[in-house]
Amino acid sequence: MRSTTSGHVERFEAMATVLLALATVGTAWSGYQGSRWNGEQAKAFSRGSALRVESAKADSLANAQSQVDVATFMAWTSAYAEKETALDEFYFRRFRAEFKPAVEAWVATKPLKNPTAPLTPFAMPQYKVAARAEAERLNAEAEVYSSQARANVQRATNYVLAVVLFAAALFFAGISTKLQTLRLRRVLLGLGLLVFVSTVVWLATLPVSFSV
Repeated sequence: MRSTTSGHVERFEAMATVLLALATVGTAWSGYQGSRWNGEQAKAFSRGSALRVESAKADSLANAQSQVDVATFMAWTSAYAEKETALDEFYFRRFRAEFKPAVEAWVATKPLKNPTAPLTPFAMPQYKVAARAEAERLNAEAEVYSSQARANVQRATNYVLAVVLFAAALFFAGISTKLQTLRLRRVLLGLGLLVFVSTVVWLATLPVSFSV
């Protein structure tokens, strides 16, 4: 008949073996997820960067169009003020389609006689530059991806921390089988089990990535 101590040791070693196996699986899973979230953050950063480039292009176009509007308006203003109808119409036909509604609305305020009229058409609510709005939209979308990328970086970091915690559980479980004192074995195995269970509970709150 086996002694009671021998039975305790066997049960203890079986528990330590199970903990070692589970912690190893947890380490592999956390490493996989850490890698997946690193990939996710790279894709999000890449998409955000591409959108910022497009936003910069749209903003440059908007600036160029505004400069054209200013130049043609200055030329048209002189003819308009001097009542040179032919020259007035010549410049007016060359206004950009987006700019004409603002000029028409501004003229309707009778700026030559009305001291309260806006100083220029650029102050009118009708003045719109679609490229500027597009630049702002693209920049806002880029910020969404950048925010997502930062969140994914944190998720990857969390899974790396889980790898460290599972490694600690592995250490406690492994070293507990090397000790001669049963009490110390139990203490270290208990610590390993506590770290393992706490880490698993925490991991259950983290998002999982399976995308290809």
